Amino acid sequence: MTVTTPTTAPLLEVEDLRVTFGAKGKKQFTAVDGVSFGVAPGQTVGLVGESGCGKSVTSLAIMRLLPHRGNTVTGSVRFAGEDLLTLSDAAMRDHRGAELAMIFQDPLSSLNPVVPVGLQVTEVLKRHKGMKGATAKARATELLDKVGIPDPTRRLTDYPHQLSGGMRQRALIAMALACEPRLLIADEPTTALDVTIQAQILALLRELVEESGTALIMITHDLGVVAGLCDEVNVLYAGRIVERSDRHPLFETPRHPYTGGLLASIPRLDDPRGRRLTPVPGSVADNIPWEGGCAFAPRCSSEVAACRTTTPELVPDPEVGGNRLLRCHNPLPPDGSVLVRTAEPVETEAS
Repeated sequence: MTVTTPTTAPLLEVEDLRVTFGAKGKKQFTAVDGVSFGVAPGQTVGLVGESGCGKSVTSLAIMRLLPHRGNTVTGSVRFAGEDLLTLSDAAMRDHRGAELAMIFQDPLSSLNPVVPVGLQVTEVLKRHKGMKGATAKARATELLDKVGIPDPTRRLTDYPHQLSGGMRQRALIAMALACEPRLLIADEPTTALDVTIQAQILALLRELVEESGTALIMITHDLGVVAGLCDEVNVLYAGRIVERSDRHPLFETPRHPYTGGLLASIPRLDDPRGRRLTPVPGSVADNIPWEGGCAFAPRCSSEVAACRTTTPELVPDPEVGGNRLLRCHNPLPPDGSVLVRTAEPVETEAS
């Protein structure tokens, strides 16, 4: 197998992306607030955070799939040097599916329930590759076989409800890979699947990146997925990136209290039986505006006075160095000690 290593030049460069919902002159909500990141060919970049932090809206803005009305998108999304936000709808449709593709979170709602799976795959091939008839059908069969769907020839005539959840997700991946896109966005592609199928889907995505040099953006709240797949991780909170790091340093020494809270809330194999998890307190709705301080301050265990008065900037972390950016007035210690459990064991009848 030929392994393609990431190049230094980003294929996709997102700069100061902002997405605001609501009509002008009325109360508006900023879902994505100045997000910037890049992804190179052969690289996997993760966007991580709780539901409501802006991950999926970021991906929909990149793909130009947000409704035309009721929102405002600013900034730039440069793909191979071309700003996607300035393209006409027709030009964007030519890119979408051919050079840029997306795997959506829910395969059952993303696939047309009254159209056979094979026809949905061949539709992409007809639109962007000009394939027809037996040629398109043969390619669709090859794609279903590539993503691990058994008896792909028979499955071409099946409807989505006749497939299992894992097979539907594989069919979505086959559609996304049909035209061999240079950029693939995967939005929570394993959320509704059992752990065995999750592992197979992630292995398939990893193989795609390694063999073809595809640039992959992985959107997830599952840090286990991040640990096994991503090269670089962007942690989002309230529409802004609060920490950016290479994968291994992030898990070894999380610096932002939100990142540390996400890691501390995950069960670990070395935890004693009955040990309580340490969840992040509150909910994602417990925010203050970024303009007035740090949005995470109401939920933060490391809050200081400046958190309620001064907006933290995303700057290089002087304590850790490397490819680490941090948005925090009072970071966690750089020794990884935050991951040590301090909670008492749960009292049970057996104990």
